[in-house]
Amino acid sequence: MKKQLLSGLVAAAVLGSMALPVSAQNIAIVNGKAVPKERAEVLRQQVERSGRPVTPEMEGQIKEEVIAREIFLQEAQKRGLEASPEYKAQMELARQTILIRELFADFQKNNPVTDAEIQAEYDKFAAANSGKEYKASHILVDKEADAKAIIASIKKGAKFEDIAKKQSKDPGSGAKGGDLDWANPASYVTEFTEALIKLSKGKMTDTPVKSQFGWHVIRLDDTRQAQLPKLEEVKPQVAQQLQQQKLAKFQEDLRAKAKVE
Repeated sequence: MKKQLLSGLVAAAVLGSMALPVSAQNIAIVNGKAVPKERAEVLRQQVERSGRPVTPEMEGQIKEEVIAREIFLQEAQKRGLEASPEYKAQMELARQTILIRELFADFQKNNPVTDAEIQAEYDKFAAANSGKEYKASHILVDKEADAKAIIASIKKGAKFEDIAKKQSKDPGSGAKGGDLDWANPASYVTEFTEALIKLSKGKMTDTPVKSQFGWHVIRLDDTRQAQLPKLEEVKPQVAQQLQQQKLAKFQEDLRAKAKVE
């Protein structure tokens, strides 16, 4: 009798252990229908791709979202909405979007940006931005007469910074007393650049400089050799830029090869 009872307990234990993985694969049972854990994992991966950490609280929210979707899905199916033309059209659009996204992901996976490409792009950037940087200030006004009056006032002792704050129509630099910070002179419009590079440190233009923005009074505050970031500091940004360029070219090539009638 004891032997039979023991055998029954062992069998029950074995059956229970066999059934456990099946139930463990489901996140819930909704109206008798099993909801697989894979659905939660897909949502979890989407959250991670967006850069957000999946906290224990987030795990709970994901589970509730999966369950809610199953409830709503069952109701939509009960109402026969899967057969509607609108649903079918939306599903086709979704299918296209997902498949195209997978195409681009596959291309990027098989065409990674190499360290050599990153180095070459960085060298190109360094060559274009090497040389001197200029720390300039300016006062921008609409009329030449106003610019001439400002130059005269500064020569008589008025403070450049005070006038910039009161009269400059460039809100960014005006609020800072005309300060444009450090920059490559080529980053300015041609007229501004030509006047700036002729100045000595601490000197101001004797006559107003006209550009498409108005009339400038320019002062050169300082110069230095260009301070470029190290490759390690910008490597992720360079890699991302190159990856986007590669993907854009892949798209352009596909369009060029396609026969569209």
